[in-house]
Amino acid sequence: MRSIPKQSLLVLLLTLTSYSFPTFAETEDPLFASIRKAGEVKAALASNSPYQFVSPSGEAKGSSVDLQRIVLKAMGLPALKPVLTEWTAMVPALQAHQFDYVGAGLNITETTCKAVVFSAPTYAAQIGLYVLPGNPKHLMSVADLAHRPDITVSAIRSSAQYDYLPKRGVKPAQITIVPDIQAGIATVIGGRVDAFVLGQFTIPHPEEKGLEVVVDKESPIYAAGIAFRKENIRFRNAFNQQLVPLIRGGMLQKLYAEYGIPNGDSVARLLASFGKASDVVPGCE
Repeated sequence: MRSIPKQSLLVLLLTLTSYSFPTFAETEDPLFASIRKAGEVKAALASNSPYQFVSPSGEAKGSSVDLQRIVLKAMGLPALKPVLTEWTAMVPALQAHQFDYVGAGLNITETTCKAVVFSAPTYAAQIGLYVLPGNPKHLMSVADLAHRPDITVSAIRSSAQYDYLPKRGVKPAQITIVPDIQAGIATVIGGRVDAFVLGQFTIPHPEEKGLEVVVDKESPIYAAGIAFRKENIRFRNAFNQQLVPLIRGGMLQKLYAEYGIPNGDSVARLLASFGKASDVVPGCE
C-alpha cells in the first residue's frame, strides 16, 4: 500500500478539520457575546399565568419561562431577566434592541415573519371563541360571526386569530381591538362583546374566569414561537438545537403538569407536525 507523504497528510487533516469544526467566527452569533458581557438574558414576556408571569419580587415564572430557562442553560448562557411588554410593542422593541428576544410566544404569521425569525413552535392550537357560560349566542365558529353582523368580538391585533377574522368575512365594525388577554376577557365579562377570539388553550381553566371556550373546528392550526432579530439567526439555530429535542422528549407535558395546566398532551400532539417555523407558514426563515 502506498504511504501518504506527511505534508499531504497534514493538508488532508486540516481540510477535514475545517469542515468538521467551523471556526468561532462562523458559528458564534454576536448576541452570545452581548449576553455574556451583560451577564443576563433579557427576554420580553407577557402577563399570561400560568404560562408566564412575573412575581412581586420580579422573578419570572411559568411553564414557558421554565422551558426557556432549560434551553438557555443548555446553551451555557446566564439567567433570564423578564421585561414585561405589551404584545403590540414587542416586535418594534426587539428591533430597537431593548431586549435580546421575545419569549412571550408570538404567533407565527406571514406578516411577523417579515420582521423576525422564529424558533421551532412552542405552542399550537386552533381558534377558540371565549364566550359567557352556556354560550348564550350559540356561536360555533368564526364563520358564524360573518353571517351575523350583530355579533361582536374582541381580538389582539398582533395575533393570528385577529388576522383570520377578515378572511372569514368578519367586518371591522364587529371587532374590538384589545392590548392583551386580560383586556380581552374583560370585554366579554363586561358585556362589551359576545366573544374573545384567541387560541383554544391560551386561557387555562376559563371557567375560573367566568368564561367558556368553544373550539372552531373549521379553523387551521396556528402556532407560536420565540422571536429573534433577523441578524441573530445563528442564535436562533443554536436555540432550536436545544429546544426541539426537549419538546419531542416530553418536556412540555411535564412542565404543564407542574403548573397544573390542562391539555399538555393535546398541545404536544399538534406540535408533533411542526419542526420549524416554515412548517407553519411557508416562507418563514
